Parts: sequence; structure tokens; C-alpha cells
Amino acid sequence: MAQQRRKFSPQFKAEAVQFVIESDRPVAQVARELEINEGTLGSWVQAWRQANPEPEEGRTPVERQRVADMEDEIRRLRMENEFLKKAAAFFARTLQ
Repeated sequence: MAQQRRKFSPQFKAEAVQFVIESDRPVAQVARELEINEGTLGSWVQAWRQANPEPEEGRTPVERQRVADMEDEIRRLRMENEFLKKAAAFFARTLQ
């Protein structure tokens, strides 16, 4: 019987990377604590380090993920707002 692959949310990945980056503990130890494969966590950490070569003060992986989520929501809300403006203009023309 084939084993199903586990899927992890971006929030979980960001928190796991934050544990590794902000602590003195090795990837293997953090992976055991979180009950995930150490190769998986290692690849997440490596990807984060490649995307962020210079450590920025004040921004953790969790904060970066929150900012990305907020930017996605802002983009979606702007699209909805534009649609509502067009719908209001359409109905205003049809009522006259």
C-alpha cells in the first residue's frame, strides 16, 4: 500500500525554518522534534537561506510569510473592489 505524502502549510514551513535559524540546534534535532524528515526541513532551510542571503534584522520567516499572505489578500481585495466599482457604475447607468 502506497504511503501518502504529507503536505505542510506555508505557515508551518516558515515556523520550522525559524526554529532552525533562531536556535543553536541542528536541523536534524529540530526535524525530530517536529516529527518531519530532516532532509525536508534541510531543503526548506536551504531555500530560505538562498532567498535571503543576508540576514535582515527584525524579519523572521514567520513574519515574511505573514507579509506575503497579507500582500495576497490586498491583491485579492483590490480586484474585488475594482469589480464592485464597475458593477456599481453599470447599475447606476441602467437605473437612469
